Amino acid sequence: MNGFHTTRRRVGTALLFALSGGVAAAAHADDVPSPCAALKRIVAARDSGFSRLTPSDGSGLAQPYGSDPHCGAVNGSFRCEWTPRPDGGSTTDAMEGVAADIASCLPEATHDVNSPARQHFYLGERGNRTQIAVTTVAGGRIRLAVSGR
Repeated sequence: MNGFHTTRRRVGTALLFALSGGVAAAAHADDVPSPCAALKRIVAARDSGFSRLTPSDGSGLAQPYGSDPHCGAVNGSFRCEWTPRPDGGSTTDAMEGVAADIASCLPEATHDVNSPARQHFYLGERGNRTQIAVTTVAGGRIRLAVSGR
């Protein structure tokens, strides 16, 4: 058999292996909360003053980027803080990942601040906006705050 057919067989085998691995990974995809579902649930709770949310409602957003999320309604806002995963890159990388999730999950949001220490979005008209801020806080933690103003 010539080299071309051997290479094709290897590529085909690698492709089948990758696809079968993808199927196995997809079987467990429901085990991880969706950042989009968490974001949409949090934003939708703005009208109720975030009172119907529980601390676990923010976990789906924090879990892909860090551990030990602490979330809850605070003074008319919903806040989550967590420590970025050591293997996930820098705090800035984690913040950019959260900002990318916000942009893709909430395409109607306007991204008006993009800095290493702060990402800010808003939804709605002036005077009735939902504000979404991702910032760094003491100890290298990340904070997501969603509020209505």
